[in-house]
Amino acid sequence: MKRAFLLGFGVALGVGAAPAIANDSVETILKDPKQWGIQTGDYANTRYSKLDQITAKNVGKLQVAWSFSTGVLRGHEGGPLVIGDVMYVHTPFPNTVYALDLNQEGKIIWRYEPKQDPGVVPVMCCDTVNRGVAYADGMIFFQQADATVVALDAKTGEKKWSVVNGDPKKGESNTATVLPVKDKLLVGISGGEFGVRGHLTAYDLKTGKQVWRAYSMGPDSELLVDPAKTTELGKPIGENSSLKTWEGDQWKTGGGATWGWYSYDPKLNLVYYGSGNPSTWNPKQRPGDNKWSMTIWARDPDTGMAKWVYQVTPHDEWDYDAVNEMILTDQKIDGKERKLLTHPDRNGFSYTLDRETGELLVAEKYDPVVNWASKIDMDKSSKTYGRPMVVAKYSTEQNGEDVNSQGICPSALGTKDQQPSAYSPKTELFYLPTNHVCMDYEPFRVSYTAGQPYVGATLSMYPAPNSHGGMGNFTAWDNKKGKIVWSLPERFSVWSGALATAGDVVFYGTLEGYLKAVDAKTGKELYKFKTPSGIIGNVMTYEHKGKQYVAVLSGVGGWAGIGLAAGLSGGNEGLGAVGGYAALASYTALGGQLTVFALPDS
Repeated sequence: MKRAFLLGFGVALGVGAAPAIANDSVETILKDPKQWGIQTGDYANTRYSKLDQITAKNVGKLQVAWSFSTGVLRGHEGGPLVIGDVMYVHTPFPNTVYALDLNQEGKIIWRYEPKQDPGVVPVMCCDTVNRGVAYADGMIFFQQADATVVALDAKTGEKKWSVVNGDPKKGESNTATVLPVKDKLLVGISGGEFGVRGHLTAYDLKTGKQVWRAYSMGPDSELLVDPAKTTELGKPIGENSSLKTWEGDQWKTGGGATWGWYSYDPKLNLVYYGSGNPSTWNPKQRPGDNKWSMTIWARDPDTGMAKWVYQVTPHDEWDYDAVNEMILTDQKIDGKERKLLTHPDRNGFSYTLDRETGELLVAEKYDPVVNWASKIDMDKSSKTYGRPMVVAKYSTEQNGEDVNSQGICPSALGTKDQQPSAYSPKTELFYLPTNHVCMDYEPFRVSYTAGQPYVGATLSMYPAPNSHGGMGNFTAWDNKKGKIVWSLPERFSVWSGALATAGDVVFYGTLEGYLKAVDAKTGKELYKFKTPSGIIGNVMTYEHKGKQYVAVLSGVGGWAGIGLAAGLSGGNEGLGAVGGYAALASYTALGGQLTVFALPDS
């Protein structure tokens, strides 16, 4: 499975000897802003850096410091890690991993090149992306496209262990990163468009042995749910179990994939993540709420037991996966200090909850064009409390068969997809990379065959009408008031992850390939530079030898760029995205490059 090239190490990882308690290594690194030790910046998913050498006053002087070609085309999501003097860079399929020596101009220390069956590529929805590696206890962890989880020695690239987390022949694959928590590695699964049964799994960091697995739907015992103790909106779920919300055995191919981001609160000892769409995309074929697809989960990482859940889009009719990031902040809301969780969902509503109890505090649209639901019912005395008030015109489950529901906003891409937001404790604003896209949606009947697409809908996508004409916005969001503070229109969706810094600068990338820097308070554009390909990677920052650097992967692709990435031209191909983004080919081309920026030497 591997070939490592040892080109000489001689670089300190800067974390000392192996810790007595696993996870100390991660928390030590996360306390040091000079390093970037986790894909989301920290366990809270804030993507915020305390580095402040680059400021709103001098960011306009940024220059390219160095670059690195990954040797792979297609969509480059995620971003590099920096541990001590070493940078770890990953690629989409075939999932090559590089260790680069920052003391020697990015010299390759080792590379890992897994030999995967290319048969996994056809079962990867929406491009062959991977959202990056993780680090803990002197090892680099990642899950390959074929759902093989691998642990590598961070110094040498030697494989320490591997374990199979899914079967591509059944449509199971991977696009997500993994999360080390304490002595465990938390791993999700992709494949909601192939009728997989989603799950989150914990493996022992040292050995790769499975510790627990929690499914998204099925019997409570397999969900790791206690009906008397696990709550939704403050009430025990009781008899409101998963099985009763599915017809017959549909839950066995019910979707609920877990391919998004994970966050962790060490004080509460809870992990937060979301589950994806129910299968199929034809809602007529799966009556009921289809629990627990489209759900925010809070789990104990030691046992896997769920403390609370909240299904944001019951009986999904639009493919509004709930896998987007859960950002953890401690803020004062309504005059009271609360431990908050903010989740800008695919469905176009941003939710603010108490992350300890699961109490719903705020739920508002973060793009005014959202029309599939008028609001979220916030009346605690109502039988529909916490549910979206669906507008019948934009339901895809109309009377009769084969009805093409038109003008639905947002599209299946969501008002934002997986592209992660950032949060600045200085401004108390959330910076959301978003899609400004609507769709027509026509379901059709489909039967399940293992390893074959289980979609059952034809989509077409286009810019939101009667708007700025573009397909994206970069938006500053107030999670306590549920209001947009400012919003910057973009020609195409903003498919890049954002970065906020103590220098009062926020960075993001565009599908045309621009790295942009804006003022954290006002949104004023301060800098832009066009990289060789469209950016769907996540901007990160680190410090080396006293200098702050900003880095991002460019390489167009992902769902929005699937037409370019996979060479598709039919308007309804790529689950509807190809036609909507046809103009993107006039602005960028395929590539795979890391670009690193810094201020010039004074």
